[in-house]
Amino acid sequence: MNSAFYIGKSGLKAYSDSMNVTAHNIANSGTTGYKATNSDFRELVFNQMDQNINKQLDENSKIRTGHGVKIQSDSLQFSQGVLTPSDSQLDFAIASGNSLFAVNRDNSVQYTRNGSFDISVEGNNAYLVTSDGGYVLDRNYNKINIPYVNGKPDTAVIKSKLGIFSFDNPYGLFRVDGQSFVPTDVSGTAAVATPSQYELRQGMLENSNINLAKEMSDVIVTQKAYQFSAKVVQTADEVEDIVNNLRR
Repeated sequence: MNSAFYIGKSGLKAYSDSMNVTAHNIANSGTTGYKATNSDFRELVFNQMDQNINKQLDENSKIRTGHGVKIQSDSLQFSQGVLTPSDSQLDFAIASGNSLFAVNRDNSVQYTRNGSFDISVEGNNAYLVTSDGGYVLDRNYNKINIPYVNGKPDTAVIKSKLGIFSFDNPYGLFRVDGQSFVPTDVSGTAAVATPSQYELRQGMLENSNINLAKEMSDVIVTQKAYQFSAKVVQTADEVEDIVNNLRR
């Protein structure tokens, strides 16, 4: 089988996956606290050409032919998003550093940069929660119980109760949805962030760190690369057809 088929097919798969990553970034450009993902490409196994003829050449001088491309990894980009004021004192933004908030969803701890919070009244208690009902946690991984003053929640004390956590390698976190992450062996375990590692601002939210101009540029480049890979497959098919006709 002509190796060009495999080369073209690998390109179709890789650039299709890359387009999905870019589309996900664009779709979440308006999502609070969203962190972009970039596709990192790597060539597949390659062979040396004319190995018997050119043995006198050193390894770096031999002609090599590749066998396509693949996405090596989808790397997170933890650059700071733009901060915007909000109308709620329940909203918080981490203004610097790579630290995250901790959230309990279905008895599972996740980490997020989305500081758009609300209050859930449960009996005589009021808890700080995310927009989807997850409990925001303090530095000891406990739910944050908000006291009431004169019949209203005391939002002034929330800032001091918020748990802010950091990772040795936040780029190694695993994304579970558009805004939340869980630790991996690569990221390391969560640790309570020190005051020097972050700056917390109340009444503000962090926008996504998506650069729409870059993402649209990536769409054009990826589309062209996909078309080129498709052309490789088409050309390989035509060559095989010619060879088969010659044999008849």
